[in-house]
Amino acid sequence: GSEMCIRHRVYTAPPSEAEIAEYLKDKPNDLSGLQKTLSHKGYQHFDFNTMVDMDKLKRTKGKLYSSQEDVMKVLMGGVKNPTGDKELWKEGLMFEGVEPMPWLQSAANWFPRTEKVQPNEMRITFMGTSPVIRPGQANTSVYVELGNGDNFIFDLGEGSIANYAAAGLALNELTKVFITHLHVDHFGSLPYLYEFGGWSGRWHEPLTVYGPSGASEEYGTKWMVDGMLKMLNWHTDAFDVFPAGNQIRVVEFDFKDDGGVIYDKDGATVKHWRRSHAKDGASGYRLDWKTPDGKDLCFVWTGDGRPSMLDLKYAKGCDVYVTEIQTEVVGISSVVQGVPPFLGRYTIDTHHTPGYAAGWLANQIKPRMFMTTHMPFDPYINEETVAQVREHWKGPYHFGAPDGIVVNVTPDQI
Repeated sequence: GSEMCIRHRVYTAPPSEAEIAEYLKDKPNDLSGLQKTLSHKGYQHFDFNTMVDMDKLKRTKGKLYSSQEDVMKVLMGGVKNPTGDKELWKEGLMFEGVEPMPWLQSAANWFPRTEKVQPNEMRITFMGTSPVIRPGQANTSVYVELGNGDNFIFDLGEGSIANYAAAGLALNELTKVFITHLHVDHFGSLPYLYEFGGWSGRWHEPLTVYGPSGASEEYGTKWMVDGMLKMLNWHTDAFDVFPAGNQIRVVEFDFKDDGGVIYDKDGATVKHWRRSHAKDGASGYRLDWKTPDGKDLCFVWTGDGRPSMLDLKYAKGCDVYVTEIQTEVVGISSVVQGVPPFLGRYTIDTHHTPGYAAGWLANQIKPRMFMTTHMPFDPYINEETVAQVREHWKGPYHFGAPDGIVVNVTPDQI
């Protein structure tokens, strides 16, 4: 009573040379009728002999084997305008002072637990780099280690805690978190660090959370932490069977106190200032550290926000200046992200730093290395991001994305 149809693929032999010639006789450019165009006699097949006569190649005239001077001239020449000789900008390792240090295991890759931070070194690792969680990009978090053994977390967005674990860090080592503002993509991993950092042995000191106040109490960092502890009540009580170190303290500073110092210990200071973002804004952070040799190293993470003149005041002259960036290709991004174009346009205009403005800020601040994060890392947008930044900034520039970008900084090299 039932019917069944079973089909299978029919494999046919490729056309012969005679059949191809006959088919192409009157229409040589029409290949639509060929079952296997690879059989067309116009295709050439090459077999490469790996036994190359190197001495013969070296005697070949031309630029196949250039001198070291020729190679360096090309590398240091920058990117040229294809319509003329005007230099547009330099990239990569073509800036003086931007080169691998001798103690690095690799010039291109960082391998967790293989390199100690040197006494006069600051190491910056981008543990989360996007406002939208996606493969290869957790929410924003930047980890800074100093040569004296100290470490600082700036923002701790959702999913970023996985990269701290992947980096070989014990969670009980992470005791200082500086939150720029209370959008969840900047503190979403805090509950996990609190509970499991305590469980893994954070007995020596409490987890300290630094963050801004709000216009009223319920919009401040302490209120958020109080709510987090209530949310975690069941978990905390369940973990009471372990010797967990569940102490936590909050340093909530006045968000209006631009330039206020909120951390000062062992030669390291952290100050803050306002950024124009949602509600009462975000807080930018500047970490200054005096190395054992008496040199100064500086790192800035602005947090989210529109371009700000306060950045120029408080980030001026810093070694590594990191800000957020939103590239203005709203129409394309709306298709990729599924966000209405007007919403993307409104969000950038009222809450974030466009690519052109980011480059302008960098050109005023003039860091040794300018970096952007809290950004999508996609082939369709990356080149446009660089082009927008380069409209104003011609110095060293690198994406703080995707996750896992590592920056080694000494007084002489980056």
